Amino acid sequence: MLFNSLAFAAFFTVVFILYWILPHKYRWIFLLLASYFFYMSWNAKYIVLIVFTTIVSYAAALLIEKCRDRMCRRIVLMLGVVTCICVLTFFKYFNFLGNAVASVLSACSIKIDPLMVNVLLPVGISFYTFQTMSYMIDVYRGKVKAERNLGIYAAFISFFPQLVAGPIERTENLLPQIKSEKRFDYDTAMHGIRRMLWGYFKKIAVADVCAIYVDAVYESLTSHTGFDLAIAVFLFTIQIYCDFSGYSDIALGAAEMMGIKLMENFKSPYFSASIREYWSRWHISLSTWFKDYVYIPLGGNRCSRIRHYFNLIVTFLVSGLWHGANWTFVVWGGIHGAAQIVEESCKGILQKMRGSRAGKIMLTLCVFAFCNFAWIFFRAESVADAFYVIRHIFDHIFEPGLYFQNSVGLSEKDLLIILCLIAVVALYDYCSLAGDVLVKIEKYHKVFRILAGYMLVIFIVWGLFYSAGTNGFVYFQF
Repeated sequence: MLFNSLAFAAFFTVVFILYWILPHKYRWIFLLLASYFFYMSWNAKYIVLIVFTTIVSYAAALLIEKCRDRMCRRIVLMLGVVTCICVLTFFKYFNFLGNAVASVLSACSIKIDPLMVNVLLPVGISFYTFQTMSYMIDVYRGKVKAERNLGIYAAFISFFPQLVAGPIERTENLLPQIKSEKRFDYDTAMHGIRRMLWGYFKKIAVADVCAIYVDAVYESLTSHTGFDLAIAVFLFTIQIYCDFSGYSDIALGAAEMMGIKLMENFKSPYFSASIREYWSRWHISLSTWFKDYVYIPLGGNRCSRIRHYFNLIVTFLVSGLWHGANWTFVVWGGIHGAAQIVEESCKGILQKMRGSRAGKIMLTLCVFAFCNFAWIFFRAESVADAFYVIRHIFDHIFEPGLYFQNSVGLSEKDLLIILCLIAVVALYDYCSLAGDVLVKIEKYHKVFRILAGYMLVIFIVWGLFYSAGTNGFVYFQF
């Protein structure tokens, strides 16, 4: 059940109405049932996995609190975390690891056929698995208390707006909100609707339209060179941001309409003046997860410089692998880790540049260009495909008449419309640096607000027709 489908519109309308009609003591039960129904709409049999990981993490947390001995607590934590990781590994990485082992043995002149399993990747498994692991770790650290009510805990893990693509919520933020009594607030609900509308605009009118040309190029790479590759790289940079942040906006808006505030997942990342700043603004729930549960336990930056660099690289390699069972994601993560090491080495120079407006603009453009480059590996089907793009993206660059011809059906009119829509997103993000744009818009005249809303709806409808239907979200495959 995609967020951008009529099925979800009907589902959420019913859930929203019944949620506020029901007495408080029954709402968590209704949320749990609605969330499980939502998840089962993808593949009913995989509900077993989320139920299993929920029960394992719930029981592990209770045992951790009961254990008096530190070693006992640690063993229980390890068993709980390893169990969840094993489930994730089997469904997401089994074939990848099998191929990797076969390749290593082949290099040693030992020929074997890789062991493969034919299973579908359960949607959202990476997200809810990380949420259960952070819960167990936080209980172990004494940061939160173990939840006694299994049903309420299950509703926390499976909360449908953020279940399949985040944000990866922390226990101390979401769980108390699931339990607390709430009263309907009209202004809050309207803010949630506006946020959902903005998310639909980014997804349907921008991301899905960009995807047409991105897919046309990447699905037949060797047929394209020069401008075709350049526009595909640029449009994918926009597509993945509008696709994922659009999902997050819809998720946060839907939750807000039910009186629940999820954590922000994006804060204008393409306006960052450093890679480090970029990662504090992009997929914030995941980047902070890796910081708290991988980077800092490894030693963070409170160690020697060499060890600090090692910690950075390991964290980003693991982050890359989290995104998918493909070497392209590992390379993508490694590139970002290496970039942070370079920044750390040039900290003094970069700090001086950030001191001036011109220098900060230059650094922001460099970070955006770097992201375009790194996304090549993220989108490519293989490392070889990524290098093909890099080798041929500047073919005929000194022959403008030849370079700017494209073979993907992108007319000048279509390109102009797409660039205008991208400019709208960029303007919104730039204004967001100074605060919530949706709140600021409330201060404008009612006619302006209505007109802006109608314009968004018009472009959403246009995007639906232009992209010929409903398209899935990129991060659903992770």
